[in-house]
Amino acid sequence: MNRKYFLAFDLGASSGRAILGILADGKLELTEIHRFVNQMQLINGHYFWNIFSLFNELKTGLKKCVKEFGIQPESIGIDTWGVDFVHLNKEGLILSLPFAYRDQRTNTSMDDLFQLVPSSEVYAQTGIQFMQFNSLFQLFSMVKDQSSLLDITDTILFMPDALNYLFTGIKKSEFSIASTSQMMVPGTCNWNYDLIEKAGIPAHIFQEIILPGTVLGNILEEVVRETGSKPVPVIAVAAHDTGSAIVSVPSSENNFVYLSSGTWSIMGIESPHPIISEQTRQLNFTNEGGVDGTTRFLKNIMGMWLIQEVQRIWEAEGAKYSWPEMVELARQSDPFKFLINPDDPMFLNPRDMTQAVRDYCYQTAQGTPQSHGETIRCIYDSLALKYRFTLEQIREVSDQSIEVIHIIGGGANNHFLNQLTADATGLTVIAGPTEATAIGNILIQAKALGYVGSLNEIRQIIANSFGLVKFVPSEELNWEAAYSRYLDITR
Repeated sequence: MNRKYFLAFDLGASSGRAILGILADGKLELTEIHRFVNQMQLINGHYFWNIFSLFNELKTGLKKCVKEFGIQPESIGIDTWGVDFVHLNKEGLILSLPFAYRDQRTNTSMDDLFQLVPSSEVYAQTGIQFMQFNSLFQLFSMVKDQSSLLDITDTILFMPDALNYLFTGIKKSEFSIASTSQMMVPGTCNWNYDLIEKAGIPAHIFQEIILPGTVLGNILEEVVRETGSKPVPVIAVAAHDTGSAIVSVPSSENNFVYLSSGTWSIMGIESPHPIISEQTRQLNFTNEGGVDGTTRFLKNIMGMWLIQEVQRIWEAEGAKYSWPEMVELARQSDPFKFLINPDDPMFLNPRDMTQAVRDYCYQTAQGTPQSHGETIRCIYDSLALKYRFTLEQIREVSDQSIEVIHIIGGGANNHFLNQLTADATGLTVIAGPTEATAIGNILIQAKALGYVGSLNEIRQIIANSFGLVKFVPSEELNWEAAYSRYLDITR
């Protein structure tokens, strides 16, 4: 048995992991090597990420793999969330902690930029949905504020690119992560310098864009000494976590909608080309870079963030619930009693998510949830209905046949929400794999080194390796009436 080992670093907005992938005989096995907390840091009124702590955790993961598990990986790959970036000076030194996308300095940036460049023009040139934290608006807020940090910036690198740089000393921008910035020409590896210059952003700070599966270079000698690893190559995988996750959809047919379920719910289709029109702008869809030249046509939905936050608030108040306990509280509560629009701005980063849910329900004349179970059920019902809403929008603007929903990522373990999703949409839901992002990361590494030949082969390996769970729509509840009420409440 010829076993090959690959180490994936998968960083989310709340935690990070080092996952070892073992590829042998057309199957993949996973072993968690290291797990750590990642949290925004509130410093002097702004939210930041601790890039130095994250780098140390990744090195710890590599060191554990080699010294504690006794396995030398063939390569490493890094994926993270999108849009956030690191500033470097001319000497290549990191100038500050990178801002976190939930920081409020961008609250007015979209409207301010649209005074210079109409929103229709921005969308036509980028194909990216409007979210106030997109890199374009983060950088424009610095231009508007005459930031001294921007004045001394020679280079920006998105989060996974910056971590790749710390490992290798090589500065490149990977395609999938760069595409989240709203500063690229859609479907190409080119920066949109016309838009960048209109926004007053220095053009020289952007790096060459490379495709997923590019071998960047070997880890630096100082990292070799610290970790005990051989000087293995760092692969630029699909560095946006959703880009890696979509690699893991276990389907040989292009007849599916994917739903990458985690802190964010990412719902969309895999398209051979960008889909950009006035209608997709009005519906706020995005076109991000995928693997093998594909486009991830999708919409970001405020996903398990809402549940994570109410859980956090209640724990601080002395009520600590496990995930299964929260689901059981929801099961015991009446369906459709309260509904919210998960994407309302009031849920982006409230001080108290529970109060935000109450406020939304009160403002929409529904009364207010009184129990924890009612709040949880409100969120789950609303997410399922939002998925249906988004599915119907995708059908409006795409001619792609949609027969099944593939739910991947950690949310694939939530059988209750998966069933609600099947019921709300009327489509069969196939859940799994749960470690989709790490799997996609690992198998793009394997493809880059010649051990896997194609995206179809990757998906066959995944189908052979991981158990999937099917959810068939039921007719126990009146979802049509609930959807009609959801539309009335959220308009």
